[in-house]
Amino acid sequence: MIAKPPATSAYLPTSARVFDELRARIVSLDLPPGSRLSRPDLATAFGVSQSPVREALQRLETLGLVATYRQSRTEVTLIDQVAVRHEQFFRTGLECEVVNRLAALHDKSALLEARGILKMQQALADDSAQIELFRRLDEDFHRALFLAAGQDALHGLVIERTSQMARLRTLDLPSAGKMQSVLDGHAAVLTAIEAGDRHAATDAMRRHLSGTIERMPTIVAQQPDYFSAAPA
Repeated sequence: MIAKPPATSAYLPTSARVFDELRARIVSLDLPPGSRLSRPDLATAFGVSQSPVREALQRLETLGLVATYRQSRTEVTLIDQVAVRHEQFFRTGLECEVVNRLAALHDKSALLEARGILKMQQALADDSAQIELFRRLDEDFHRALFLAAGQDALHGLVIERTSQMARLRTLDLPSAGKMQSVLDGHAAVLTAIEAGDRHAATDAMRRHLSGTIERMPTIVAQQPDYFSAAPA
């Protein structure tokens, strides 16, 4: 049975609200790989007709997050290791360009939101019960950088198109020392931007984004049922 979702932004189209909520549940692994999704159950849980649910599922399918089989059976997909690496390449290129631009601007006032988010994350670093909030703040931190660079809309594309990678990060975040590693990475990026050092900023962002992908073999070994087979 699908639990009733929390209230979301009322101004969004119904199918977009359903999509956002389902994507969030899949990325957070509240709906882990292999979970079966029923259109009638989802429609009941969201209090909507099946049409917006169908549209949301179709959109999720284009991102590789769900797959529909015969007799309208829909399941959350396994994490695709090849797609993870493609998404990592895509995200790294864009985020490195964002911090490069911010370092060139050398405007500390543009980083106030990102600094504030980092402080909130630091306050949560020793509380494992707040790991999901910490994960959401991680996304907020990167969005703040895109916003400071005048590329807020582009961040939405990054979030949507790196959903496989997001699931891998969710699995990695509880690892020993990972939350502190995220904090260190964010701090290094901001320090380099504030210093106006474009090379240091891009290097810091590249290192920050590479940690989880480097640990993917270990994560796969720990949760093999969550992943599709790696290519030979």
